[in-house]
Amino acid sequence: MPIVTLDSNAPLSLIDQIANGVKKMIDDRAIRAGTRMPSIRNFAQDHGISRFTVVQAYDRLVAMGYLQSKQGSGFYVSQRQKPFVAMESSYEPESVMDIVWLLRNSLEHRSSSTMPGAWWLPASWMEETGIKKSLRTLSLKDGEFMTAYGTPGGYLPLRELLGNKLSAIGIASAASQIVLTSGVTHAMDLIARYFIRPGDAVLVDDPGYFILFGGLKSFGAKIVGVPWNTDGPDTNAMEELIKEHRPKIFFTNTILHNPTGASISQAVAYCMLQLAEKYDVILVEDDIYGDFHPANVTRLATLDQLNRVIYVSSFSKTVSASLRVGYVACNPELAASICDVKLLTGLTTSEISERLMHQLLTEGHYRKHLDKLRARLLVSRQATISRLEGLGFTLHCEPDGGMFIWVKMDDECNSAEVANLAAKKGIMLAPGHMFRPHQEPSPWFRFNVAHCNDESTFKFLADYFVR
Repeated sequence: MPIVTLDSNAPLSLIDQIANGVKKMIDDRAIRAGTRMPSIRNFAQDHGISRFTVVQAYDRLVAMGYLQSKQGSGFYVSQRQKPFVAMESSYEPESVMDIVWLLRNSLEHRSSSTMPGAWWLPASWMEETGIKKSLRTLSLKDGEFMTAYGTPGGYLPLRELLGNKLSAIGIASAASQIVLTSGVTHAMDLIARYFIRPGDAVLVDDPGYFILFGGLKSFGAKIVGVPWNTDGPDTNAMEELIKEHRPKIFFTNTILHNPTGASISQAVAYCMLQLAEKYDVILVEDDIYGDFHPANVTRLATLDQLNRVIYVSSFSKTVSASLRVGYVACNPELAASICDVKLLTGLTTSEISERLMHQLLTEGHYRKHLDKLRARLLVSRQATISRLEGLGFTLHCEPDGGMFIWVKMDDECNSAEVANLAAKKGIMLAPGHMFRPHQEPSPWFRFNVAHCNDESTFKFLADYFVR
């Protein structure tokens, strides 16, 4: 007799109906662990369907861990452990709003929350058409790249193309100086693994990239924040901190800085390089937002030519966070050493993603896509700044491009408290203390202008501040 009810006219396929039905019976303990399932032939006969349909449904249940196949005996209900169910996270004071909290809640609830605190562009803004076209083209090509490991440094034609891309912004770099990574976070992780030992002092932007702070702390580094002005790091403070802490490396995001939106000036860049040379400090330049800038602006690596500067970037923000294609550019000897660390910690990166990115760059999709993004961001940035200033917020600086603006209401505002209240209403803000090296209190907020088109965000801010 049938054990599940099937409807050939339902929108779900018969395979899905079988898998869902059996799964529910096992979850409800209507079928106990160890029970032998009907044979494929009997199940097909009882339900009036093909054996092929039953095979696919059973295989899916095996893959999900609900059934196990015993050769020559049939299919049996697996012994399943009761899953651990975490308690619903409550929105507590600042102690709970740490780096992992922001990451987890932002990524898990991005489809159900308003996300002015997000660090990515909306999916509808990304280059989906070009990706689909390139995927189709790539799928027709022969070769072992679909199933084999990639090469240690990454797909050579893409590294050569990136060399040309860097040359266009004044950075001379051969393919041997470029190592492909799974995004900028992976790139900086490899650099940290190579240079940093427990107890080492490391300079970082203050405010800056909070995921980097968490990663550095996991290596036992002592992170020291260098204050940021509207034209880059405060070089006077930088020198004093170098004298006091003797760091070997400084991680900095120079163009359209996260979270302030500021960009480094040429004068500050020269001063940073002089200090790095004087005190023997390596500068890691994170340029992940640089392609959003409408002009060819000063970069540390342009002035230094990869002597003391390690340059990292990625296409995660501009093309696809899912593809995870980034890179490190540095002097040849260091590139070889970073490549060794890459092999030891994760073998190779995805050649499929790298080939796909190569196609997007060579076929002109990327350039046209960037033009559209810059124009769209300009409109959103102007609109968001106008709305926030209308509510009484003060802008740190007006960025030349990119997705972030950095604002505060007044120096007494507790941004963490405001963010907690917003979260209860399904609005994910990015409070300023998250971007401080040690989560020091901050009155500032980072807004992603691409996610500020929901009226509920401004209504919440008006209700809280304008009263």
